[in-house]
Amino acid sequence: MFRPKLPTMPQPISLPVVIEPTSVTVGSQDTPDPPAAVAPAPTRPVVQLTPGTALALVGGGTAVVLVLGTVLVSLLLAVAITGASVAVCAVVLRSLLASDAKRR
Repeated sequence: MFRPKLPTMPQPISLPVVIEPTSVTVGSQDTPDPPAAVAPAPTRPVVQLTPGTALALVGGGTAVVLVLGTVLVSLLLAVAITGASVAVCAVVLRSLLASDAKRR
């Protein structure tokens, strides 16, 4: 009951393949090439930080933080304003419905 049923693959219908025997020839053995010399590793780092590039990195990081902070604060402010306006609308509707119920 819990064993999966595997589909059976039908046998492919094709022309029979003819295999022709090949002859093995004994040739001269090739000697392997000697391993190539490995280049020495560089002794200095690939990226060099000069005072100018470090200052540029700090300035770029500061700009990114300021832009992201501005975007996040503006989104938070938009959510707060939307929530306050919905609350004001709810209070106005509640007072309108309550005053309408008192008149009847």
